[in-house]
Amino acid sequence: MAPTYLEKLFSLEGHLAVVTGGTRGIGQSMALALASAGSDIILVQRNESNLDTKQKIEALGRKAFVYTADLADQDSVSALTAKVLGDGHDVDILVTCAGIQRRHPAHEFPMEDWDEVLQVNLRTVWTLCRDFGAYMRKRTPDATGRRGAIINVASLVSFQGGLNVPAYASAKGGVAQLTKSLSNQWAADGINVNAIAPGYIATDMNEALIKDEKRAASILERIPMGRWGASEDFEGATVFLAGAACRYVSGEIVTVDGGWMGR
Repeated sequence: MAPTYLEKLFSLEGHLAVVTGGTRGIGQSMALALASAGSDIILVQRNESNLDTKQKIEALGRKAFVYTADLADQDSVSALTAKVLGDGHDVDILVTCAGIQRRHPAHEFPMEDWDEVLQVNLRTVWTLCRDFGAYMRKRTPDATGRRGAIINVASLVSFQGGLNVPAYASAKGGVAQLTKSLSNQWAADGINVNAIAPGYIATDMNEALIKDEKRAASILERIPMGRWGASEDFEGATVFLAGAACRYVSGEIVTVDGGWMGR
């Protein structure tokens, strides 16, 4: 039976995605969205103590693999791609969602926190993009010329400075520019490189903001949709950017923010 129009655009049957940060929150929703669209998933986790996402992917009828790596340790990150590819996995989608947050006034920001945030949120992203991108460039293209897709996770502070998050803002600003730079390099090779920039999302990372009643109220007041985002709000954008529907979209930072950046 011939695939339907929507299947041609959005089906990810036969694809394999590497996802960091997939154990909870936005990353878990992104991983499950890809699996629901037909992709098998490789989850990169610190350890195997949390297998909830793996089990949910398998319940969808897709294959799920867990590889462990400490994304705060460059040696661990540098060894990851070789491990995955060495096991024969033909990866054609990369999603870099793992991230950490540290909040301090700029004049009190500890260097160790700065280094950790930049390592996890930017250097790790760069390393995985470089290494999996190098592999994707050698893949046989499909009928449309596509060899792969990379989806980085940026932030509103890729565009704005934020408060008490100088390291995070620097890292996410870097992710946005890295995405554009890699698109310039690899779009002609059939690799679409884009990013998703979440707005204010009700996840663990924003717990400090949510508990600050005055700040939380001021944030909510500015969001045109009138609510904080949910992890599930990222499903559609993820599936779109991963497959054939975005074949002429590259170098974009897609904001999923309830209209915040348009205010």
